[in-house]
Amino acid sequence: MVIGASIGLVLLIALGIGAAIWLVGQPETAASVRDVFIIFMALEFMFIGVALVVLMVQLAILTNMLQHEIKPILQSTTETLNTVRGTTAFLAENLVDPVIKLNSALAALGQVADSLSAFGRFGRKK
Repeated sequence: MVIGASIGLVLLIALGIGAAIWLVGQPETAASVRDVFIIFMALEFMFIGVALVVLMVQLAILTNMLQHEIKPILQSTTETLNTVRGTTAFLAENLVDPVIKLNSALAALGQVADSLSAFGRFGRKK
């Protein structure tokens, strides 16, 4: 692939040099080719100018959208996240912690009851 591209590039350069030598010997043809080339370049610059204008308009639209549509959405999302954090902290403090403390107290009472019942079985036969 690289070798083929290199050979194509060398042939293109050789063709350009050959065309330049031929045009030196044909001044009228060279003038016509030059004029056509200048016209094509002017058209290309016009297309590039139109493309740049379209690009600037699209950039202005994007900037406007970022300022007026996406920024409020991000602010609303931030407010929602802060509300969720507050709700989570409230639930953890007022619901989860007491339930965990109650479960640990019940587990401790269960262990005490098991210990007392095991203590009472030492003197009995099965």
